Amino acid sequence: MNPVSLTAVSTTANIVNSADAPHASTDALLQQLQGAPVPKHIAIIMDGNGRWARSRHMPRPFGHRAGMKAVRAVVEASIAAGVEWLSLFAFSQENWQRPQPEISALMSLLEEYIQSELRELREQGVRIRVHGDLSRLNAAAAAAVERAVAETAHCTRLGLNLFISYGGRAELVRAMQLVAKDVQAGVITPEQVDEDTIRARLFTQDCPDPDLLIRTSGERRLSNFMLWQVAYAELYISNVLWPDFDRTALFEAILDFQGRDRRFGKVDK
Repeated sequence: MNPVSLTAVSTTANIVNSADAPHASTDALLQQLQGAPVPKHIAIIMDGNGRWARSRHMPRPFGHRAGMKAVRAVVEASIAAGVEWLSLFAFSQENWQRPQPEISALMSLLEEYIQSELRELREQGVRIRVHGDLSRLNAAAAAAVERAVAETAHCTRLGLNLFISYGGRAELVRAMQLVAKDVQAGVITPEQVDEDTIRARLFTQDCPDPDLLIRTSGERRLSNFMLWQVAYAELYISNVLWPDFDRTALFEAILDFQGRDRRFGKVDK
């Protein structure tokens, strides 16, 4: 299925379905989007692995493995388009409630992804950063994450944020706790607490807020992802299941973004 765009979070949002529209080649799409500014930061809620596997009468881990290929395609497409930051929601805190075999498979896939992709990511200038409650990862997965972060720390072409064992509310609670400690220690006063104070204590403190938030598989919810950071992000809902989300799908999302009128609460003069 082809993507649809969601111009507002509302049950009455205007949905544009391009199912019958002709598709240009990937190269033509890339050339077309280079005619206007691209989003500096794209965030993606990667959804649909399980349904993709189920439609093929395969277990859920089969879909998660297929989703690894989509990650590679989107990273490469982001670099080609000139995106500076890419944030991927890989595993939520709520996902720990899934059956243990699936969790074990996901942790193994995380290790496998880093082992198989790290060299190429480093050569392409991708800096990996991982955010969330990493204390819950098993030893092997935690070691792989630590290696990926350390070996790409010098890279500057694309910042890749991987959100693992992450929840947006938990991130905000953590930020508030840090603010409270600084107030208690006399570092700042309650009157000095503002948006910048909180932003400086988020996981993403040194990268811009997402300009574009993409969710695959047709679902229309944030699922507790980057609740502070996506306040003014443009939303793009794709009906494509994550394993099928490719270079073309990302370019189409960027082109849709380029057609938006971003006013940030202001009015046109």
